[in-house]
Amino acid sequence: WTYIASCGPEGLRDVARTAVLNANYLAAQLCDRYETPYFDAGAGKYCAHEFVTVPKTLLSHGVTLNDIAKRLIDFGFHPPTMHWPVHDCLMIEPTETESLVTLDKFVDAMRQIADEIESDPDMVRQAPHRAPVHRLDEVLAARKPMLTWQK
Repeated sequence: WTYIASCGPEGLRDVARTAVLNANYLAAQLCDRYETPYFDAGAGKYCAHEFVTVPKTLLSHGVTLNDIAKRLIDFGFHPPTMHWPVHDCLMIEPTETESLVTLDKFVDAMRQIADEIESDPDMVRQAPHRAPVHRLDEVLAARKPMLTWQK
């Protein structure tokens, strides 16, 4: 409520427009490498504040969405929502606060990941490479979550 109230009516319209612009910018920059079934600027199909990619061609190289998400961590990006609203999709939702520089860095990271999937899929399958913790046992983590931080 505080954020909405501080924006005011016109400010809220501006942040909504910016979020939509950011999502469409990313979709337009990435649609040649990551299939975007609900976005096609040439056909007048635009997205709202988020866009969905179902990268079937990239996944056919034996990588998973989880591999792509973990590789994004190496570039300093929090992974997007996976498998929602459709199976094998990434839902990418840039906010109104992202700068063009950050959006372009995200595009560069996603393009590099696509290149790696095609040339060296193990690089992506074994990610993250730069995080303090590498591949975790996700089933064990879900069943027995560690809820405290220990050094």
